[in-house]
Amino acid sequence: MSRIGKQITTIPTGTTVTFTDGVLKVVGPKGELTKKFLPVVEVTVEGSEISFKPKQNDAFGRSLWGTYSSHAKNMIAGVNTPYVKKLILEGVGYKGEVQGTTLKLALGFSHPVNVEIPSDVTVLIEKGTFTFTSIDKESVGSFSAKVRSLKKPEPYKGKGFRYDDEIIKRKQGKKAA
Repeated sequence: MSRIGKQITTIPTGTTVTFTDGVLKVVGPKGELTKKFLPVVEVTVEGSEISFKPKQNDAFGRSLWGTYSSHAKNMIAGVNTPYVKKLILEGVGYKGEVQGTTLKLALGFSHPVNVEIPSDVTVLIEKGTFTFTSIDKESVGSFSAKVRSLKKPEPYKGKGFRYDDEIIKRKQGKKAA
């Protein structure tokens, strides 16, 4: 039994959820999200509650039971309050700027690094702090991970991208003989 899947999700006021032809659509004050679900899980929307139940009692149906429940909870939460990820860029000469739909980064390479910003993610840069905001949790998480992977924090000086709540374990470095 899935502990997450058997929980009933409540829909807050001002948010509408519809499930037709395998597509879950969530509309809220901040925007609209849609996601296609496979027909192995039965989705029931009644009043202000959503419940999930596997149609088949096999491993595949049970594995998607909790996953789809989590997706629905994340969609409902996102259309009410957007998800925010913050990255901190440390290092002398490391900087970034937004030019249209492109994030231009100077990360100590011989060339600037250009990253295309997804259409549903907004980027705000203030003094080395990059703030990514979106109503889609999956989109903002994957984009922030992609940007972080361009220059991961190194353990000696801590240069590179790190999440705002991340702690970098520092190493000592060379000792004088």
